Amino acid sequence: MRLTTKGRFAVTAMIDLALRQSHGPVTLAAISQRQQISLSYLEQLFGKLRRNDLVESTRGPGGGYTLARHAADITVADIVLSVDEPLDATQCGGKENCLGEAGRCMTHDLWTSLNTRMVDFLRSVTLKKLADDQIAKGISLEGTSPLKRAISAVPAVKPVRVNAPNSVFALGGVPSK
Repeated sequence: MRLTTKGRFAVTAMIDLALRQSHGPVTLAAISQRQQISLSYLEQLFGKLRRNDLVESTRGPGGGYTLARHAADITVADIVLSVDEPLDATQCGGKENCLGEAGRCMTHDLWTSLNTRMVDFLRSVTLKKLADDQIAKGISLEGTSPLKRAISAVPAVKPVRVNAPNSVFALGGVPSK
């Protein structure tokens, strides 16, 4: 049994999101850049995470993703299973036909027991714990700034009125009707 990059990247991206969402929606482009994960791959993963109600998306300027639930209510098992990561150590996918028509293999119960413990362990680890662990390790949250709004501290510059012709006809001296 092996956890593929799909599950690893989904958990990594969700930790990044949990760490930074307090300043507003987080863009996939920012996660992609920080975590060195392909943007198109993140888009696929976040589509699945959104369909499984783990993240919410906000469109438009200032948009991005936020967690759909509190980080303490999201487990690693939720994340991994939502991106279709198989957590199965059996050779038969749990169908008990490891040896084809001959039935189960001698180690089927062992691998089934491992599956149960693995899922139980992943259900015991929350996204909040993983994010808190990163903060305790001193992760830098630089580049995280409050959401920019349309209101600016700098006054808007008023347009300067120029007393000049505004058409080619006015330049040529052709009277307008």
